[in-house]
Amino acid sequence: MKHLSLVVALTLLASMPLIAAEDASPEIRVSDVEHTVLKVGLAPGVTADAAGEAMLSKAVELNMRLVAHLNVGQEVGNRGIDSMRLEIFEFCNPEDAVKMARFNTIFAAYMPCSIALVEDNDGRMWLQMLNLDMLISAYDLPPELQALALGINGQMLDIITAGATGEF
Repeated sequence: MKHLSLVVALTLLASMPLIAAEDASPEIRVSDVEHTVLKVGLAPGVTADAAGEAMLSKAVELNMRLVAHLNVGQEVGNRGIDSMRLEIFEFCNPEDAVKMARFNTIFAAYMPCSIALVEDNDGRMWLQMLNLDMLISAYDLPPELQALALGINGQMLDIITAGATGEF
């Protein structure tokens, strides 16, 4: 049902004008989302708990703050609803976030950097994050911000790799 709601919402958005008219209608832009997610399976023997601990440890090592952790599956389970394992980890370096948002506020919509730990319908555990390469290549960034963005991407790849392998 949620998927259907998303389809309806996107259909409505697509029918709206892309540029605000004089009547102050909001400006709407829809982007292609193909290839936007990096999905990594946990290595054999790595538990979901070990993956989470490894990511947290690697984030500390890289000076990335855990700014939020939501155990969605547990929250839903506490409400008496059956759920798979689903956790969202959100990481950020506040100084880097401000630099990127000052360049273009659109980057704020991608903050903080999130990694989902999710169990699929076959019971396999996955780590998933936004493909930051796509975002980085979408803008002609000044050299110092290009280096910053590539560094953030590298840190997030290090965190997701630590989680997938259980090593940090």
